[in-house]
Amino acid sequence: MKALVICRRELRSYFTSYIAYALLAIFLLLSGYFFYSDLIFFVLFGGYVLPTGLWQFVFLDMRLCAMLVLPLLTMRLFAEERKLGTIELLWTYPVRDVEIVAGKFFACWLFFLTMLAPTVLNPLLFYRFYQFDVGPLLAAYLGILLLGTAFVACGLFISSITENQVVAAMGTYGILVFFWFLTWNEEVADEGVVRLLFRLSLFDHFYQFPRGVIDTQDVAFFLVFTAFFVFLTLQSLSVRKWRGVK
Repeated sequence: MKALVICRRELRSYFTSYIAYALLAIFLLLSGYFFYSDLIFFVLFGGYVLPTGLWQFVFLDMRLCAMLVLPLLTMRLFAEERKLGTIELLWTYPVRDVEIVAGKFFACWLFFLTMLAPTVLNPLLFYRFYQFDVGPLLAAYLGILLLGTAFVACGLFISSITENQVVAAMGTYGILVFFWFLTWNEEVADEGVVRLLFRLSLFDHFYQFPRGVIDTQDVAFFLVFTAFFVFLTLQSLSVRKWRGVK
């Protein structure tokens, strides 16, 4: 229940911030532009297989939009509270760290859902003219939702270890880019290392979703990735107790 109160407070701060609205507009404009341009490319060169044509292009581009915007949403979660000194006030309330982390995580996650929801209008409009199988589209949305959830968890952790929002955003970008580029130099590594890198690569686990393929190993990877960074966030908050701060 206390996590719900914190979640409402964080959501209120998002919906009263012009920066959040600006990021929402940027995400929707870029998503709409990529859908339109990818649709044109698909019609001209993509053939008739949506999962390997249109959906793959659209959701790979949407992945970049999420990576661009989400670190700017997560950077304030703890960094702003540390900067303003309100985090100490929050710790004086009878609320546990896990409730603080859960409230902030779900607030950002719900705002991401708010960003993602209007993008459904693009394929719905397309469906009026070309009736397609919605299964692969649903798989693609599940993939972008899991990927965005992992981004939020990563940003939440980085924000918890600094009071500088710019550092929080840049640190999150650094980690996400690292997990993106992890498999780019596979030709200089041996086969065993390459297999390990592919298992750890955040984006290689995403590629099957826009093709309409839901692999339980990919779903499990995103859930473990998210849980790992939420765990790190809890550990970073517990550091204050080692310093004798309640």
